[in-house]
Amino acid sequence: MDNYHSPMGEPFESYYGSPLYSMMPRTADLPSGLVLVHALQGFIDAGSAGRIAASHILQTLEHRRVMTFNHDVLIDYRSRRPVMTFENSQWTSYEDPHLAIDAVWDSTGQPFLLLHGSEPDVQWEGFVGAIRHAIDTLNVSLTVRLHGVPMSVPHTRPLVVGAHGSEPDLIGQGLPWIESVQMPGSAAALLEYRLSELGYPAIGLVAQVPQYLAQASYPHAAVGLLEALQRTVNLSLPIGDLTLRASEASAEIERQLASNAEAREVVSTLERQYDAVTDDKDTKFPSLLANPEPIPTADELGEDFERFLKHETSRLQREQDQEVDEAALDDEQKFTTPESDEDFPFEGDTLF
Repeated sequence: MDNYHSPMGEPFESYYGSPLYSMMPRTADLPSGLVLVHALQGFIDAGSAGRIAASHILQTLEHRRVMTFNHDVLIDYRSRRPVMTFENSQWTSYEDPHLAIDAVWDSTGQPFLLLHGSEPDVQWEGFVGAIRHAIDTLNVSLTVRLHGVPMSVPHTRPLVVGAHGSEPDLIGQGLPWIESVQMPGSAAALLEYRLSELGYPAIGLVAQVPQYLAQASYPHAAVGLLEALQRTVNLSLPIGDLTLRASEASAEIERQLASNAEAREVVSTLERQYDAVTDDKDTKFPSLLANPEPIPTADELGEDFERFLKHETSRLQREQDQEVDEAALDDEQKFTTPESDEDFPFEGDTLF
């Protein structure tokens, strides 16, 4: 980490000699002790929970750019090809990837910071070092990650939002449904790990997303994350519009379930499993590993999670190899995480 430390105000350089990021000049007016929220678009964000939450924050609250990363040295364009539009015999638009920190003011005027955009594909340690430098420069008091994970839970039961990280007073019981698991890493996970390792307060809020909705946009999970964020760091966020979107998404899920008996049975089984846990009065935080008989075993949940990871890996490989034509773009809009929060979660798609 010390290899990436630089004097205050001096940009980090990438391995290619280009600045890794640039700080905007207007940062001195920001108060000390701000919270840095981060929700990167990366390998795992089931239901696009973190992406939707970050997008909603930027759409509904006043914000100002504080720090911009050089995506040209952090993003592998062939692994996540930016979308371009071709019409009337010419290229007419290009969706430029971004990675930045904005200062945001909540509904009461209280500021906080939001790191958002595409997860770096390369130079993770340099990226983490740059964030550490920003934390020191801006005197950040806490970092909070927002994301979703796929779980064997039904959408018809209350959403579970757990927490993980270095601050016992903020994470409560943590994630009791997971004892130990190994998985492919991410820049966001490495950021939390390195910060905790160096004594910086760092936590993550994670929403359990029904596994059968992991590849769709699930605004209900984003609502839960924002509500948990409010309670954890005392922010005031306008969630009403997003709650309406979540209701519309739930209605569409029920519409599709009505015509699919097999899917209804899957959901009913998950409901029975969930209820078996929550009926236990001593269980303050639901854990699907609490009862080994009707509940999936740890190995079964691990296999489910591995299948999700394999799906994600295959999806990224397909995106890398695909040709940029109309059919490929249609497939990408249907099967990959949408880049725009304006898209209705299930429009034109069949979930079951």
